[in-house]
Amino acid sequence: MKNLLQGFLVSFLCLVFVLKVEAQTRQLEEWLEVKRSIRPALSDQEFSSESLNKKQAKKAVELLDRDQKFKMIQSYGEQWIGREIRYEEYKMPFFYKIWGEEPEDGRSLFLSMHGGGGAPASVNDKQYENQKKLYDATMKNMEGVYLAMRAPTDTWNLWHQAHIDEFINIIIQLAVIYENVNPNKVYILGYSAGGDGAFQLAPRLADRWAAASMMAGHPGDASALNLRNTPFAVQVGELDSAYKRNQHAAEWELILKNLHKQDSAGYKYMVKIPKGKGHWMQLEDAVALPWMQQFIRNPIPKKVVWRQDDVMHSRFYWLEVPESFMKKNGEIIAEFNTETNEINILENYSEELIIRLNDDMLNLDKPVTVKFKGNQIYRGTVQRNVRNVWNSLTYKGDANLAFSASLSIVNNQKVLNTKY
Repeated sequence: MKNLLQGFLVSFLCLVFVLKVEAQTRQLEEWLEVKRSIRPALSDQEFSSESLNKKQAKKAVELLDRDQKFKMIQSYGEQWIGREIRYEEYKMPFFYKIWGEEPEDGRSLFLSMHGGGGAPASVNDKQYENQKKLYDATMKNMEGVYLAMRAPTDTWNLWHQAHIDEFINIIIQLAVIYENVNPNKVYILGYSAGGDGAFQLAPRLADRWAAASMMAGHPGDASALNLRNTPFAVQVGELDSAYKRNQHAAEWELILKNLHKQDSAGYKYMVKIPKGKGHWMQLEDAVALPWMQQFIRNPIPKKVVWRQDDVMHSRFYWLEVPESFMKKNGEIIAEFNTETNEINILENYSEELIIRLNDDMLNLDKPVTVKFKGNQIYRGTVQRNVRNVWNSLTYKGDANLAFSASLSIVNNQKVLNTKY
């Protein structure tokens, strides 16, 4: 009789939990049905911080992803159709052409940046027109959406000012919606001043790219550290000595070679310095497009190396630093181990580091261990909830970068199970 009562009690508690979880999903659906302009803040809704199971967390991602896509259509749909995106006081015209048959897992997207730079608008307009068709001979044997962007300004750093990052965020989301682009098959490339941009944007936004390629540019102050999980191609003509482009290309070959030697699972690269070629490589650089396309992004790599640029971001893959703690050139290195269900923080400059988690990374139904430089600082459960999903998914609009749980590491010593 005692065992029967215990069994009944367990079954009853399980039923109560299931009903509660289902109620949370219904509440989320009801909240999403409210017109966006009059919706109450999600953080004020009690259901948003209550615990979810794995199945319900997945459902929350689906619902919130659908809502995010609808928001993008409302906000930018007409601009996409008109081929000009507007952000703050800037405008970015763009052109795209679709090549090849659509794969089952969605199309590839090649974002292409023109040359020019600090010059009259007419010069950059001409370079933009050239960039539209520059790689047609290569793309006719490939698959993908080739999208050339016209820089919003005509300055020397036209491709790596802060607003470019948000334009790219918007364009990727819209390409996913309107042309069924696979967000894990997005590539960026640029020529000359566009190559300068590739040197800067490839590391800065490395969590968005499956691979990147730089043609005939120079790196400036760019660092290769963030490219641990992003294959990178460098191509500069042997005789392209302006701004020491050829010398910088040779230097980056050594940098990438050494990084790969130290970490053989990362830093895949290709460097080509065509003999006898100057700034115009006569399309020998086009080999970078099929080279890039062999790679597919892993949005949750087991090891992340993150160094802040002068244009800083609060999130990178599954790591986050509150804006108040962001620091130029600050470095974080962290990794997770699926087998041992643990996170190990190897380097961290920030007073607070947020680790975002989902069920593709670790088993969130079991205790999670957090270590700092190999020393355990936490072991315990984590809580999935709607608020975490919402907070992570709406930042970049990428369901592959949605996380249902998070842990906050304070001063590399204290760990908090957060609900945001």
